[in-house]
Amino acid sequence: MSTYKNLKNLVIRLRDDLNNPTKQISLLLIYAYNRTGKTRLSMEFKEAGKRKSKKNPTGTPDTLYFNAFTEDLFIWENDLEGDSVRRLQLNEKSSFFNAMAELALDETIAQYLSRYADFDFDFTYKEVQHGEETVSKPDFVSFRKGEEQNIKVSRGEQNIFIWCIFMAIFERMLDGHESYQGKNYLYIDDPISSLDDNNAISVACDLAKLLRRAATRKNADGAPAPIKVIFSSHHALFFNVMCNEMGRKIDDAPSIAHRRYFLHRPSGDGNYTLQATEDTPFFHHVATLAELQRAADPDKGKLYTFHFNALRSVMEKTASFFGHSSIAFCLRALDSEEDRALFNRALNLLSHGAYAIHEPTEMGEDNKELFRRIMREFITRFEFALPGAVPAPPAAPAPAPEEVPAQ
Repeated sequence: MSTYKNLKNLVIRLRDDLNNPTKQISLLLIYAYNRTGKTRLSMEFKEAGKRKSKKNPTGTPDTLYFNAFTEDLFIWENDLEGDSVRRLQLNEKSSFFNAMAELALDETIAQYLSRYADFDFDFTYKEVQHGEETVSKPDFVSFRKGEEQNIKVSRGEQNIFIWCIFMAIFERMLDGHESYQGKNYLYIDDPISSLDDNNAISVACDLAKLLRRAATRKNADGAPAPIKVIFSSHHALFFNVMCNEMGRKIDDAPSIAHRRYFLHRPSGDGNYTLQATEDTPFFHHVATLAELQRAADPDKGKLYTFHFNALRSVMEKTASFFGHSSIAFCLRALDSEEDRALFNRALNLLSHGAYAIHEPTEMGEDNKELFRRIMREFITRFEFALPGAVPAPPAAPAPAPEEVPAQ
């Protein structure tokens, strides 16, 4: 595990990984919680690639990226006055759309979209002054389904459409289109907000195919010209599918050299930790347990009532993994029937009600000790291997022996 004082130092590490001359790496897969700083990291990586240096004296941007800023280039317009021309408005000031007309993306976008949704789309273009030139750029997108025109799409459908645009642009980048000459890196951060699990798996499989192309890409002379990729996500299922897809070997195709990391900000300050997850994905519930164990540390941690919600969620996922429908399966593993009943009542009572994460309330001392007991029993019985140096919840002190009265 490595620690970095700021995002700039972390970016240096990631770029060094991708440019290691002794061990060629084409792809970095990063798992991190929401609010860790993934979007800021992607922007710092992009900014590092446009700073003037000996390797880049002109400051030419070297990274194509997809993140929350990309999604913000699209704004839904409901046409409140006419209530008829409902559309997705594109920000004409963004250079992201400069080559849209010449890229002829409609067919490729439609091919991807048909895998995830059942509506169609139409771009409307306009002429925009770009420096001394006038260029044709997309103004807005309208959607239709069957005979119905200008339909309103859901937020999830909107996001998947935006992602399909990016996938189509990514294909042109891999094809060596002149608009992307000089782009050596691709940074993708959380591309599947608002997607259901089925679409998450489909998108991950399609993305994995493109990442394989990026890793094995060659130039016109047949020499290796890979696009190096950083992918980050907080979505456990999506991340696991990506790890599995990139880790397996397909027919005679070469395996893709990559690394998997868990990115964390332990104390909420500017320090970041990066931990290799080796051969297996970093499962979300294991990361959550590690966080709960830190919170349960009586010296450095702080337990809030909402931590019971998190613990119950992990126990539900564990029970589901073993094919059971409730946490009763986890509780039955305990030796003491008295403890099983106590823990069940505590988890049912304390993981519901007004225990919102938005208005955290610190636990009372009795509940803290009860929480630590449940955690300790659960982790011990199911033999979880938690990441890094995580302190175990301390055992309750043994009661002092009673004095034997004098005979």
